[in-house]
Amino acid sequence: MDDTTRTELEAAAFRRLVEHLRERTDVQNIDMMNLAGFCRNCLSRWYREAAEGRGIPLADPDAREIVYGMPYKEWQAKHQKEASAEQKAKFAAANPGH
Repeated sequence: MDDTTRTELEAAAFRRLVEHLRERTDVQNIDMMNLAGFCRNCLSRWYREAAEGRGIPLADPDAREIVYGMPYKEWQAKHQKEASAEQKAKFAAANPGH
């Protein structure tokens, strides 16, 4: 497989992942962190870091909007639930100092 095709396939997979996460508003970021070690915010940070690596300035709120499909504060108001004590404890144990 040539590099251009690989990049196109990776981009398509990324777009599908973002679309899937936008559809699954029931899945909370803390659940993703506890199960997979990353969340929508991580994904948006990686996107911003990739842009910066190519000399493209991208603010965190703009990167988050790309991943969430809306401003982050709007997504939080519509979809984010308070994390349970159990979720918070699991996160703290798995991510000391985070």
